Amino acid sequence: MDYKAVKEFVVEKAILVCGLVSIIGVILIFFFLLREGGSFFLKVPLSEFLTGKNWYPTSTPPQFGILPLLLGSLIVTGGAVLLAVPLGVCGAIFIAEVAKGSLKEFLKSGVELIQAIPSVVLGFLGAKVLGAYVMDWFGLDTGLTAFTASLLLAFMALPTIISVMEDAVTAVPHRYRESAIAMGATRWQTIYRVVLPAAASGMAAAIMLGIGRAIGETMVVAMASGNAAIIPKSIFDPVKTLTATIATEMGEATGTHALALFAIAIVLFAITLLVNVTADFLIHRKRVK
Repeated sequence: MDYKAVKEFVVEKAILVCGLVSIIGVILIFFFLLREGGSFFLKVPLSEFLTGKNWYPTSTPPQFGILPLLLGSLIVTGGAVLLAVPLGVCGAIFIAEVAKGSLKEFLKSGVELIQAIPSVVLGFLGAKVLGAYVMDWFGLDTGLTAFTASLLLAFMALPTIISVMEDAVTAVPHRYRESAIAMGATRWQTIYRVVLPAAASGMAAAIMLGIGRAIGETMVVAMASGNAAIIPKSIFDPVKTLTATIATEMGEATGTHALALFAIAIVLFAITLLVNVTADFLIHRKRVK
């Protein structure tokens, strides 16, 4: 019996089983959410749920409009992405192409260390320290705003973006760089016109992973965004996000209120699925080109 062939067969089947378990798990989660939250839409139409401007689940009568929550999540996530992506690209390029030796290892270790900081600690620092600075800098009535939450989410998303982008840039074959330099390109022209386009699919995946991290974060936005279920007029207004709503209200929700939170979870699931499908489309489209 060929031991190597048996070993490869076992490993392949183990990977297949793990993949199937992951897929089945996601499907089961979706059906659980659909079972718990689907009945809510028999009481409140989907259009009213998505476009309603008031989220007052305990009032009489209760109002279940998640438009303020959707806009709050969009503003916080969008602000975080706008801050994190340029910094992440620059950081990944510096670590992969510029830094050498001990400096490179130090920076990579520092990025990994940031990932180990608990989100509740960042949320506490944001609410007590960063929020006070934001209030003073911009002359606001409160520092617990979408801007504060965006700054913290950008800081949290940076390690993921930098790590994945750095791996993508490092994976570009060295012969690409040698060929560009041999043709007279400068170091920065090689990075900009050769390395980055070759690593584009991995960089797109890094950005999508960063967006997913920002969308799914709970504690930071719950502690630093102000938790005001209002339609924001600017990024300096307090907001309430979908994730923070579930986290802060699930413990005391009953009846229709609890079903509404499961309906919010369905919306979050759909948004996450859309982000992943978009990432997959961008990656494969780039590979085809």
